[in-house]
Amino acid sequence: MIKGFLDFIKQGNVVDLAVAVVLGTAFGAVIHALVENVLMPLVGQLFAQEPDFDALFAVTLPGFEGPPMRFGVLLTAVVNFLLIAAAIYVVVIVPMNRMIAARRARLGAAAEEPDAEDIALLKEIRDHLRVQAEAANPAAFSASADREHPTAAQPGPGRGGAAESTRLGRARSIFRGRS
Repeated sequence: MIKGFLDFIKQGNVVDLAVAVVLGTAFGAVIHALVENVLMPLVGQLFAQEPDFDALFAVTLPGFEGPPMRFGVLLTAVVNFLLIAAAIYVVVIVPMNRMIAARRARLGAAAEEPDAEDIALLKEIRDHLRVQAEAANPAAFSASADREHPTAAQPGPGRGGAAESTRLGRARSIFRGRS
């Protein structure tokens, strides 16, 4: 049991997730400091007051004994959200997009065309799954569906026939994590 737990912890995705959480927390503090100490004072200067709108728009309903509805708190939260989103866009997204574009230009990576063999394999898998689904629930499939994919109804290698094709077997092994 302990060995299984240690194997789980040592997996790459668990370690990557832990690193992402720690870095995300640290980066969140940086963005929060940027918004609270740089951007919110600028917003406050636009309105010639403190950048905290919590005291604005406090409404007490007549005949209602309780705390007032403070729409200023909502306004502060919305402004904070928009400023944080803008800061993340400017600090992270724009530079990442530029880096990705520069890398693609440097490597000369054009949009990859799908391989004809991969397309054929995917069509075969689709047809095989369709035959299986049709066998499990024939009422769900209409005659028009057979006209859309005529190969789905034809038995043969990888389509419900006795022998499965090598490509379908290869695809199954890939999906199971073996290459």
